Amino acid sequence: MSDNRIIALAGNPNSGKTTIFNALTGSNQRVGNWPGVTVEKKEGVLRLEGTDYTVVDLPGTYGLSARSIDERVARDFLVRNKPFLVAVILDASNLERNMYLALQIMELGVSKVVLVFNMMDVARSRGMEIDARAMSIFLGVPIIPTIGNKKEGIEDLKRVISFYVRGLSADNKMEPGSPFKYRQGIEDAIEQVESMIPNEIAREYPARWVAIRLMEDDSEYRDIVARMSSGEEILGKVEALRQHLERILGYDVETAMAEMRYGYIKGVVREFVKRRPSIGDRLSMSDRIDAVVTNRYLGLPIFLLIMWIAFMLTFNLGGFFSDYIDAFFTFVGSITAAHIRTEWLASFICDGVIGGVGAVLVFLPNIFMLFLMLSILEESGYMARGAFVMDKLMHAMGLHGKSFIPMVLGFGCNVPAIMATRTLENRKDRIITILVNPLMSCSARLPVYVLFAGALFSAHQGTVIFSIYILGIILAVVLARIFKSMFFKGETTPLVMELPPYHIPEPKGVILSAWQRSALFVRKAGTVIFAAVILIWLMA
Repeated sequence: MSDNRIIALAGNPNSGKTTIFNALTGSNQRVGNWPGVTVEKKEGVLRLEGTDYTVVDLPGTYGLSARSIDERVARDFLVRNKPFLVAVILDASNLERNMYLALQIMELGVSKVVLVFNMMDVARSRGMEIDARAMSIFLGVPIIPTIGNKKEGIEDLKRVISFYVRGLSADNKMEPGSPFKYRQGIEDAIEQVESMIPNEIAREYPARWVAIRLMEDDSEYRDIVARMSSGEEILGKVEALRQHLERILGYDVETAMAEMRYGYIKGVVREFVKRRPSIGDRLSMSDRIDAVVTNRYLGLPIFLLIMWIAFMLTFNLGGFFSDYIDAFFTFVGSITAAHIRTEWLASFICDGVIGGVGAVLVFLPNIFMLFLMLSILEESGYMARGAFVMDKLMHAMGLHGKSFIPMVLGFGCNVPAIMATRTLENRKDRIITILVNPLMSCSARLPVYVLFAGALFSAHQGTVIFSIYILGIILAVVLARIFKSMFFKGETTPLVMELPPYHIPEPKGVILSAWQRSALFVRKAGTVIFAAVILIWLMA
């Protein structure tokens, strides 16, 4: 499919981007990984004007500075794939923060941008009145107010996309591109750098965008320029401009440019967003709930109770269906064996093929229930609170608060626990959590522990088994600290995260998300498990 049939959805985490994605694509989706990284990639298909368009749900990011793996993935896709249209999903109740990404995307020189002001119901409940029409004309881009979980405004979004599909402007009063300009000194420097960009680079990347990134001392774009024959000369001139500006400003250029963006955004919001103080100053329902669930004394017990309920449902309800799947494949195997007279062939089909498929699918209920629970916690907004509550303890191990959930899941089964590390944004946290997770003794090891403890320490079985579990936790803590100090020096990730408003999860969305992630497990991990079972049969 050609690039001009790609529609990218960008937005901050917790802006409702995935809800909009689900509303546009329905169940016609596929989940995978972005090349070379473990960040989840979601694509779907939207049919407009008789043509199928690939809709790509980019990782949630706060900007395009590429400081995190998610930001780098989103930026690389926008720059290299040059999508036909970019829809930026914004939380309408928090425009000052969300519009920073939108402004950077407009700076990127994307010709077709649509701003989707999602969660308009939350904004109204906080006493906010947004003049989307006037702001749209001022910015020069269409703005579509939506309530994603109720599918309000989705048809308006499709209509605007259809205008662009037919080669029409969404509004003939609009001119594409960002009206934002930096203060005179920095703007002049950007224009000077833009004029230096070699044609070889300008053919691949927007010249103004490259100039902005060089002024912000972006290492990736410095490397791109350095590979050119005149690269060192250009970089020398850029550095001279930066130093000159920093002497005038009294601080670094990158901070100055960020402040100018935020200042511009603050002015736009002040002009086009009005707030009724009598409503806006009240504590929201989310604030009242947070006063309890993030309480210094109540937060941890409440978190442990919620996780206990999630684990009970995951492994008890999932285990119930797993038993039936196991019994079904055992029954099919016995029936098949009774009708095949050749012993080796019967063994291959029953123990190898049927046993291999059964070994994969027997995990499926637990995997599905796990991701269903995680999706509910994420969509409701509670997952961020759980990470906040556990962060102090997990930081002592050199991990992020969110690492606690995969670690505890490891006591049930290490396979879904390692799959659950996909919810961790930071690559370092994912790798360390995956490495130490096998030290959490999963339920499948318990029969082995009981067997050896009964045979060798019959008088102290309970103490020995308990000690094995505790030893695993201690080793995980020690190794996590060692891995951090040896391989990730200086990469401490502070807990800087937003606590999004609570939402009632959309049933279709959470079920679809759980099913897609479970199907990915069957395709990837299932292939390995099936091959391993066949190999074990051959060796036996």
